[in-house]
Amino acid sequence: MADPKARPVTLRSIADQLGLHVSTVSRVLNGPSEGGARAASGDTAERIRRLAAELGYQPDPHGSGLRTGRSRLVGVLVPRLSDLVLSTIYEGIDEAAGERGLTTIAANSLDDDETRRTRTKMLLARRVDGLIFGDARLDDAFLDRLATDGVRFVLVNRRAGNHPSVTPDDRLGGRLAAEHLLGLGHTDVAVIAGPPFASTGADRTAGFVGHYREHGIRVPDDRVLHSPFDTSGGRAVADRLLRSPNRPTAIFAVNDFAAIGALGAARDHGLHVGTDIAIMGYNDTPLAAELPIPLTSVAVPMREIGRRALELLTRLLAGENVDSERLRPVLAPRASTGPRRTGP
Repeated sequence: MADPKARPVTLRSIADQLGLHVSTVSRVLNGPSEGGARAASGDTAERIRRLAAELGYQPDPHGSGLRTGRSRLVGVLVPRLSDLVLSTIYEGIDEAAGERGLTTIAANSLDDDETRRTRTKMLLARRVDGLIFGDARLDDAFLDRLATDGVRFVLVNRRAGNHPSVTPDDRLGGRLAAEHLLGLGHTDVAVIAGPPFASTGADRTAGFVGHYREHGIRVPDDRVLHSPFDTSGGRAVADRLLRSPNRPTAIFAVNDFAAIGALGAARDHGLHVGTDIAIMGYNDTPLAAELPIPLTSVAVPMREIGRRALELLTRLLAGENVDSERLRPVLAPRASTGPRRTGP
């Protein structure tokens, strides 16, 4: 065990032991990986790294930041990390950041404008190099102002304006849901559409309703109902739909948790999901397949979305022009959706 009274290992002490200039040691240990390889010959660089490891050298991130003008910190804003989709996306962000020697700082905004402004200000005060927002709104003047001020950021999961983002192709995902239900004979359908300010719900709903329209079927406005992205919201909306004397034969929820709430409402109304009514969700969270009646869902690569967002941000920080990315979703059919019943 290291002696707690021992003097800390410094670049100078390593340089002195090896008979090298301190700047050479600094370039090898604190420069970018490709720069470190060019800072000294392969043998010299290997000697420096070996001795640093033996002595337990730890770079000073604050000092390194002062030299490079970079903190190597990335701020991440999400509505809430308790949401399984967002926490999985964040894991992808943090995993990709660690591979690049970056550290992430996450904060919850609760999808509240004032909280988001406060948390963003806090992260910027920590001198983050860039930000990743998972809580963007379709009409987002706040993000527009940040971009005007020169703050570099990428959006993840949701899109807004022309800001760079990594999202599922949610319109396609909505179409996949519609194709599935229409293929099972469901023409009387409803949508639990999520909050109106989020592109996720808006795009998934637009894709779904648009596919029905293309087949000559109009989904009435009173069959497209907004709710939070949670089980209680989905349950409340589904309860309203199922109380109707002409209840729909199928419900598409734009989020698995809202769909799970709808499953509970169907149970309370004495309906057997998969035969009396079809219910499906979106995101294909791990629990979807493990429910008593496995939930049909639209699967999206959540962890990969997070990784790609971090990669996009690093390219942006390097001065590259970047384009938004849309990752392809895939239908995951299960027992919660069956053919429309034709008899009583």
